[in-house]
Amino acid sequence: MQRSQAEPIAAPAVGITPEQEQAPFPRLLAWLLTLGGLAGFAAAFTLSVEKIALLKNPAYVPSCSLNPVLSCGSVMNTPQAEAFGFPNPLLGVAGFAAMTTIGVVLLTGAGLPRWFWLGLQAGVTFGVVFVHWLIYQSLYVIGALCPYCMVVWAVMIPLFWYVTLHNLHQGHLPVPAGARRVVVLLSGYHAVAVTVWFVAVTALIGVRFWSYWSTLL
Repeated sequence: MQRSQAEPIAAPAVGITPEQEQAPFPRLLAWLLTLGGLAGFAAAFTLSVEKIALLKNPAYVPSCSLNPVLSCGSVMNTPQAEAFGFPNPLLGVAGFAAMTTIGVVLLTGAGLPRWFWLGLQAGVTFGVVFVHWLIYQSLYVIGALCPYCMVVWAVMIPLFWYVTLHNLHQGHLPVPAGARRVVVLLSGYHAVAVTVWFVAVTALIGVRFWSYWSTLL
């Protein structure tokens, strides 16, 4: 049946690119980068302010030092808090500001080239590896948790996961033909994987500090 000349042609949704229309979660990644970036930036910025206050006054007690386990001060005074020779939060301030900007750009419906997505992939991969190194150091070397750092952990995991899924789904990362079904499966159950990841990290924290948590029950 031919379309009537008077019948209007449906316009594409405003603010969604063809690339986003083909994605399994067309708007989720943009919002995640925007809101997750803001949360990570806020946590990193606050840690930077606390670090400056601690440098000015070694006797200063950070606002996130709540008890022997949840103690930013115990973490800030370790070499791990300056893994690259400067306070780690400075990486977060720069990185999360960039992610927030990218999220806002995506929300406007702008498309980004492949090289940009690969650069973002490199950034979130570095971030999630560094975060898990910090998780290990906090649990098994330092023996204390930084609440603001944990906000960064919580943000970095889904950012890495959804950027990676997006790049796999859009072909920015090469995927063997036989693995395409796996990518589709992961995309269909994307929230399940993130939930399991969070549960695993939470379980590690709970087990590591169970002797302290049990005294509070």
